[in-house]
Amino acid sequence: MGVQEQHSGNAAGAIEPVGQPPGAAVEVRNAVVAMTVGHVVQADTIGTVEFHNHPVLPAPPLPRQLPSAPLGFVGRLDLLAELDRRTTPDRERGSGAVVISAIGGTGGIGKTWLALAWAHRTLHRFPDGQLAVDLRGFSPGEPRHAVDVLGDFLAALGVPRDQHPADLDARVALYRTHTSGKRMLILLDNAAATDQVVPLLPGGGSCTVLVTSRDRLRGLVARHSAHPLNVDVLTDAEAHTLLMSALDNTTTGSEQLITELVGLCGGFPLALGLIAARIRAHPALLAEVVAELRDLGLDALDSEDPDASLPTVLSWSLRHLTDEQRTLFGLLGIAPGPDTTLPAVVALLAQPPDRARRSLSGLTEAFLIERLPLDRYVMHDLVREYAMTTAPPDEPRARASARVMDFYLHTAHAADRLLAPHRPLLRPDPPADGVRPQALSDTEAAMAWLAAEQANLLATQRAAVVLGHHHVVWYLAWALDTFLIRQGLRRDALDAWRAALDAAAHLPDPAARVHTHRLLGRVCSRLNLREETTEHLNQALVLAVRLDDCAEQAHTHQVLAADWGRRGDDQRALDHATHALHLYRTLDRSDWEADALNAVGWFAARLGEFDAARDHCRAALTLHLHHDDHDGEAAALDSLGFIAHRTGDDRQAVEYYHRSLVLLRADGQSYQIAGTLDNVGHPHMALGQRAQAREVWQEALLLFREQGRDADADRVQYQLDLHDLNEDPARRGDSGGGAGLVHER
Repeated sequence: MGVQEQHSGNAAGAIEPVGQPPGAAVEVRNAVVAMTVGHVVQADTIGTVEFHNHPVLPAPPLPRQLPSAPLGFVGRLDLLAELDRRTTPDRERGSGAVVISAIGGTGGIGKTWLALAWAHRTLHRFPDGQLAVDLRGFSPGEPRHAVDVLGDFLAALGVPRDQHPADLDARVALYRTHTSGKRMLILLDNAAATDQVVPLLPGGGSCTVLVTSRDRLRGLVARHSAHPLNVDVLTDAEAHTLLMSALDNTTTGSEQLITELVGLCGGFPLALGLIAARIRAHPALLAEVVAELRDLGLDALDSEDPDASLPTVLSWSLRHLTDEQRTLFGLLGIAPGPDTTLPAVVALLAQPPDRARRSLSGLTEAFLIERLPLDRYVMHDLVREYAMTTAPPDEPRARASARVMDFYLHTAHAADRLLAPHRPLLRPDPPADGVRPQALSDTEAAMAWLAAEQANLLATQRAAVVLGHHHVVWYLAWALDTFLIRQGLRRDALDAWRAALDAAAHLPDPAARVHTHRLLGRVCSRLNLREETTEHLNQALVLAVRLDDCAEQAHTHQVLAADWGRRGDDQRALDHATHALHLYRTLDRSDWEADALNAVGWFAARLGEFDAARDHCRAALTLHLHHDDHDGEAAALDSLGFIAHRTGDDRQAVEYYHRSLVLLRADGQSYQIAGTLDNVGHPHMALGQRAQAREVWQEALLLFREQGRDADADRVQYQLDLHDLNEDPARRGDSGGGAGLVHER
């Protein structure tokens, strides 16, 4: 209650108001009204003086708006440490700018949890309180407007709402006045864009701001020096810890199921959190939860509660995309393979590269895809599964699938022609309109592209099988064959040709079945699948004879020669090689004839007929040099190295083998390199070059292991063991030449 005191009086020289008689007494009333009153001096007539002494109001409470710390938060130690480093108070660094960290990532990746976990660990650094808001940038409803958020912040800072200016700029100025000089933490969660954040940045340089968003907020980084911090999936160890905590670390009988869950969730925090909640509620149903996720995939992570539904959370990420970006997002869900590139996206969208790149950039900015080195783009498996549900209707989806399949097929075909120009030319149908195969300049570029796209190419063939695109299935097997065999990827080659065998039955050209049986038989032989090898090679020979196809008959005899050589029957192998040589000569194909000459020479050498073997292999080398056939040249040099070693000219043998290796390495022929490395070790040992022998055998052993060639690896390991015992394998009856380079087209 105020205290009022009144004082009245007259004084000489008092002012007389106009209209009053002279000398009339006039009462002058003066009032002083203030919250607090000190000394007041009245210079003239004092009428009535009123003092209103109001008590001092208490200071408003410090704002403490942070939500509670997240339960079940695990890992992220590297990101927490990075936040510690980046949010060092600017006054300690001599800067006057506010510290801003922009935490980015896709929906459900754990941005908010990371921000809250860090904030609660560092509350002692912010004695003036915390402000926090969900900006609803990627949530149901409209995003929060800065004017409304500032109203809440100012109220929390003790400014009565009736004193808030209506104008945004004035409200921003008042907010910055009240935050300047204070050590506060301000959490701006779920921001839509930079423009939504900027008005909420505090004044001065003593506050710290954490911003989370599904957008990369490039403007905030560029104009306000925000530190970007991107959140990725949890590691397997972190995911395992999270799930085990839901079981109260009871591991009896659950370890294998937890490991499977970790793999099915792919480290995606929201998925792991949803699964952990179910396990915590019903631990006895762990096996059922795993089976449901395995069978239903993304549908198992759906819920009527939008905050507990991964599909719904992901759907909010699409609200700020353009129509073209939405279309690309859906199409990436159906595109074959684990990642993609700009040329593939150009085919998928049937758009110019600049437009396709803009769409890719939009999805990258929204954290829906991640850009990797070498301009590759990848999408998390669960995000991809959701993207599939947003793909365009059947007809445009089918056209897009056909275009991207044609892109992979025709680029693979061009790569194969660079790798094996002497191979029979089997040309696929023209690509769909708007499809431009990627330009490849030389064999090195071809090998690099095939290696980078291997998973996508095999996925394309599998997708073509599902869609019944038999032409694509078969010609992809053909186009990939050279690369897969050179790299020693025999299981991939087996799967490709088995798929091609089914597709061949639907193709109009009967020769496709002959090619398929022959090449399927060849890869079965390299995998020691004896019964399948015999079945397919015999079938290839029967069909080739029925079609009167001499070239296919010769190619099949060449494969049969190599197969019988692998089985250890060198005489039978020589018979098939001789038959192939005769057929190639009737066709007047000297490039193919060179292959058979080398095969005859190799098996003759294996049978001890070294003079005839040398003549055949030298003739083969001459023809291969004439045709500039590096594969054939390397094979002939390998054979001549074996002959030189077995006839006592070990220095010449080493020279031949190393010339062969130079060619093989240049063409990336990992499969053949392993065999030649094995072979060259023996003349090195014969020359007393033990260190060189050990070096080449160790490299051969590594390649054999990588390629799953266990029998060859065991044999080389035995040679190394003898070497370490100072014994020469030749004294134990092994003088090399366990594997020759019989060229099978």
